[in-house]
Amino acid sequence: MIKIENLTKSYGDLEAVKQVSFNVEPGEVLGFLGPNGAGKSTTMKMIAGFLSPTQGRISVCGHDVESDSMAARKIIGYLPEGAPAYGEMTTAAFLRFIGELRGMSASNLEARITEVVRQLNLSKVLEQPIDTLSKGFKRRVGLAQAILHDPLVLILDEPTDGLDPNQKQEVRSLIQGMSKDKIIIISTHILEEVHAVCNRAIIISGGVVLADATPDELEARSRYHQAVTLVSPGAEDIASKLKGLADVSKVEVEGNQVTAFPKSGKQIFSQISTLITQHAWQVSEVQLERGRLDEVFRTITMKGGRS
Repeated sequence: MIKIENLTKSYGDLEAVKQVSFNVEPGEVLGFLGPNGAGKSTTMKMIAGFLSPTQGRISVCGHDVESDSMAARKIIGYLPEGAPAYGEMTTAAFLRFIGELRGMSASNLEARITEVVRQLNLSKVLEQPIDTLSKGFKRRVGLAQAILHDPLVLILDEPTDGLDPNQKQEVRSLIQGMSKDKIIIISTHILEEVHAVCNRAIIISGGVVLADATPDELEARSRYHQAVTLVSPGAEDIASKLKGLADVSKVEVEGNQVTAFPKSGKQIFSQISTLITQHAWQVSEVQLERGRLDEVFRTITMKGGRS
């Protein structure tokens, strides 16, 4: 596993990361979330051995990242922020260079290059200089070098940044496929990505961990959890009737959209469905809300309180 204890990183008087502690087990895909400047990239750089912590300890699969650095780095694949690469190299030359640096045998290296090129659809740009690639292709080349040696641990900083929707789905599917036997930490600003690939999420702000839970548990903290949203031209009339339900605490109307919020511990979807049928309301959409992760994220990071 990855074990992080009291991790702190200071730059003079600025503490970018403050006493952060958490573990990540095999099979977990951990989403690392936070606003800009929260300490996400700094923490990931320390796990990858790119930065030294001011205080604290990081162990990766039993190897201390500082005292046993080379052993730890051998089992880590790291995609840094911005996916830096040697722009004058072609994609194929860069991947061979990375494989040789990692001491991969010639036969294994060629087999792995073939595999990652297939997984990330890089065949069209293999002989193209990296400087001439689009942002999305540069990102995919960066991810290719991170997974080239089939590492036990993947540290991915914004892995789908700059990708189009189809490319994002391909990368998410790749991450899901690799997650069964790897430890994966992903930094992302895209909250939908947390649902797509992560089974756990940590929210960090101001260098401090404020929440550590599954995506479903975080959504359950949303005021929209188990709320019911309807879309209808008769929104105001519907809202007035929904307010009369004993288990409804509040009703909000915005244009043709009505959202009814349940009282704590109550379920209101079946009651509302019955009313729709009884009154023959013209409803184009009915949605039982899981909870809104973006609202939970804003609430936690703006309040700055631990959760």
